[in-house]
Amino acid sequence: MYESVARDRPVVPDDLRLLLVEDDDGDAFLVDELLREGGGGLTTARARTMKEGLDLLGHDEFACVLLDLGLPDGEGLDVVRRYLEAADVAVVCFTGLDDEHRGAAAVAAGAQDYLVKGKVDGPLLQRSIRYAVERRRADEQGRQLYASRLRAAENARLERGLLPLAQTHDHRLGVTTHYRPREGGLLGGDFYDVIEVPDGRLFVLLGDVAGHGPDESALGVSLRIAWRALVLAGVPAERLLPVLEDVLIRERRSEEIFAQAAQLVVAPDRRAAVLWLAGHLPPITLDPEPSQVAGDSSGPPLGLLPPGTWLGRKIALPEAWRLVLYTDGLVEGRSGRGQGILGVPGLVRFAGESRKLSGTRVLVDDLLDRVQRAHGGDMPDDVAVVALQWPVTRSGE
Repeated sequence: MYESVARDRPVVPDDLRLLLVEDDDGDAFLVDELLREGGGGLTTARARTMKEGLDLLGHDEFACVLLDLGLPDGEGLDVVRRYLEAADVAVVCFTGLDDEHRGAAAVAAGAQDYLVKGKVDGPLLQRSIRYAVERRRADEQGRQLYASRLRAAENARLERGLLPLAQTHDHRLGVTTHYRPREGGLLGGDFYDVIEVPDGRLFVLLGDVAGHGPDESALGVSLRIAWRALVLAGVPAERLLPVLEDVLIRERRSEEIFAQAAQLVVAPDRRAAVLWLAGHLPPITLDPEPSQVAGDSSGPPLGLLPPGTWLGRKIALPEAWRLVLYTDGLVEGRSGRGQGILGVPGLVRFAGESRKLSGTRVLVDDLLDRVQRAHGGDMPDDVAVVALQWPVTRSGE
């Protein structure tokens, strides 16, 4: 009548399989007859105790458990909870005529339905089981959808914190920011900010917290917001990275966490800039020919060897120029030629092909697409890019 719960006996496969946990042979026989009466084609295995049922549930797959609430080794809601925790399975409880309230409590605890012994016929039993299975599936889909929406909302909050809108007033200054997450689509620890202060200086920050996950993203948000607050408060540019390192040390969860950062301050006349590098790659310039900007590479990443010291390097800019700052994820992809990582030389080569396009937004999209095609798929790390252009018309962005 029923399959044995012994582990050396195979369970007959079927689209909808039922586990009956019932210690009373008479009630088990009745259930079997009702299932035959319902004509539903269910495959049923039986266990006589809670433990036997849990063992079988742990080794085989069932769509539904028909569960007696009074077993030799467990009773009531504790049994229901044990089965709900053990597997992703629908649970229908069996109660006695004088114990119907326990069935209602079982549903409140997470079971999909309950039936009263002596008040069930075959079609009702079949419908109840199939309804329970579908309800369980719907509940699981609802939980997954809710979790997905929570992740999307959290990702949106992190995106607002890590990737703010550039705050500029100079209409001749073109600023394009772009973020492309690694495979999986979730934000990592890359961050950027661009803000123009009242005296016309343009402050740019690009950074990357080592690691991936919500903790690194949250730390990136903290660093980005702290940096903007310091800029708005008028803290001298040469003091920004030391204070930012202090913020990182106080906010990080372990001493192994550090962050790379590049800070650029462009003069009001746009003919000069000062660049600070904290373990970060220098930007590339596209004019007159693509090349890597010379920068002081001796400064360590933030938080790696505190207290760090960073020297700003002055950069002369031509009358018309374009600069691209980027996190190292943009050069860590494969070159597409079987010769290892793309690296800065490969990026400069691609930039030479993209620089012919007008407008920094189109240029950045094309550059990232070239790198991604060379890699052959999603990038291995997050990529953040800030592209600056001077001068530019609004139509040329």
